[in-house]
Amino acid sequence: MNREYGLTIIELLISVAILVIILALGIIVLNPVAQFASARNSQRRFHIESVLNSIRSNIADTRTGVFTCSNGDIPTTTKRMASGPSNYNIAPCLVPNYLQNMPFDPSATSSYYSSVTDYNTGYDVLKNASTGEITVSAPFAESGKTISVTR
Repeated sequence: MNREYGLTIIELLISVAILVIILALGIIVLNPVAQFASARNSQRRFHIESVLNSIRSNIADTRTGVFTCSNGDIPTTTKRMASGPSNYNIAPCLVPNYLQNMPFDPSATSSYYSSVTDYNTGYDVLKNASTGEITVSAPFAESGKTISVTR
């Protein structure tokens, strides 16, 4: 009797199919797109907390309980923190004393920071007129998340 050892085409196909199924399950479980979106959302939360802490530091430094800025107090309607008309130009009041530069949304195509006179953070700010609470939010958050901090 002559015996030959080796793999048949069927055995190879079954092995490749099993590997493809395992790889597909691994990609579904890891979900890299959602992982990157979650990382960008974490970065957004860090940014808005940094801005809010800087605003609070400005208020503490003035010892009046009021945010001091050449562009006026924080608006009581939601405004984008950016240079230009119809925005709230907050950067000159925070950079460089409280922040090294203005953070901006990591994936919004319109967000950038060049200088205190040329930037768009992609983040919004609002002051509640009755309570004085300040809210900073990230309207471009991903995965259906709402990222907002109020103090």
